[in-house]
Amino acid sequence: MIKTFKELHENKNTHMTHIEDKVIYGGAKGTREAINALRELRDVLSGKKVGQTLSTKWDGAPAIFAGQDPTDGKFFVAKKGIFNANPQIYKTPEDVDKFLKGDLAVKMKDALLYLPELGIKGVIQGDFLFGKGDVKTKKIDGTSYTTFHPNTIVYAVPYEQAKPIRDAKIGIVWHTTYKGNTFDSMSATFGVNVSKLKKSKNVWSQDAMLRSVNATLTQKETENVNELLSQAGKLFNQISGTTLKVLEGNPTLAGRIETFNNTFVRAGQTPGDSKKHTAALIAYINKKFQKEIDSRKTEKGKGAQVTKRDEEIKFFSPQNRASLEKMFELQKVIVLAKLKLINKLNSLKKIDTFVRTKQGYTVTGEEGYVAIDKLGGDAVKLVDRMEFSYNNFSPNILKGWEKS
Repeated sequence: MIKTFKELHENKNTHMTHIEDKVIYGGAKGTREAINALRELRDVLSGKKVGQTLSTKWDGAPAIFAGQDPTDGKFFVAKKGIFNANPQIYKTPEDVDKFLKGDLAVKMKDALLYLPELGIKGVIQGDFLFGKGDVKTKKIDGTSYTTFHPNTIVYAVPYEQAKPIRDAKIGIVWHTTYKGNTFDSMSATFGVNVSKLKKSKNVWSQDAMLRSVNATLTQKETENVNELLSQAGKLFNQISGTTLKVLEGNPTLAGRIETFNNTFVRAGQTPGDSKKHTAALIAYINKKFQKEIDSRKTEKGKGAQVTKRDEEIKFFSPQNRASLEKMFELQKVIVLAKLKLINKLNSLKKIDTFVRTKQGYTVTGEEGYVAIDKLGGDAVKLVDRMEFSYNNFSPNILKGWEKS
């Protein structure tokens, strides 16, 4: 099986890069693996092979870790501070009060109270979906739903099917398992075997896995994806390996390019002509540095920023500019293929999803998906950024903690 691009950051599932951004950060190897991941998912959805395990990205908040402290066996809950040099974990309500306030403190105290009922062995990670007062009854498009709204997406279950949600005190979706003798040395594996957890009416406990991928691509849909992946392969061969290697070794510049690209996501726009996009990137970098130069009060300080700018701009040689243009074209093709696969995966969702605006509710897709290599344990993230990421940044979309 072709392995996909590894996503576990230093063996901790705390950050995952969008599949199209592997072109910026991953060098030739990462770019190849991003394309291969899409090929694998196409084969799974067209019924040609079995190999990838798929999970849904739930739009929960905050992230939560729970289980047994490997150093003393005591039950704990934590946020991402679990991997600090001095792990920030909570074993008592007093521990929570030392670090947290408000709704976050309430959720962590409830997690301490109710999660031990699941009999968790080891350490698992998930996302909080709801706590006290978060579950509502709403009528949307004439249907009565039980809803919870942890972040950007509103999850809605038909009222008559949702009694376990209304009865529960907290709701968690689990997605990652950890093993190790200390928090620092723990390694992560995607997936949680929830069948080993005990049942509790106080905890609506789910895992993120898609159990059966029975939505198959039609022949025409498969041909469309094949054409896009063929284009991706041709574009990849036109990109200088040196350009990819330089970017892979310069995460600051790669991050600058990603940030520039994200300005289009936030505006709900797709980058246009790649030559103009590359020229606009250079202008963006120059503008950023000019702002830094102007903010310095001494000539020495200004000169240091000029040196940094000139060093960064050196990258944009004619060869690298030509490769960047092809890279941006490749990213666009990867996104188009990704969206076709996401649209098929969205037909699998079992819970209705909406976003809330000041005018009412609008149907939306899932936050995204994670395709996991069962043999290697590696994964890639697929998100419709023109939908979810735009909604996430848009001031027109009300988040779970905002009032209409």
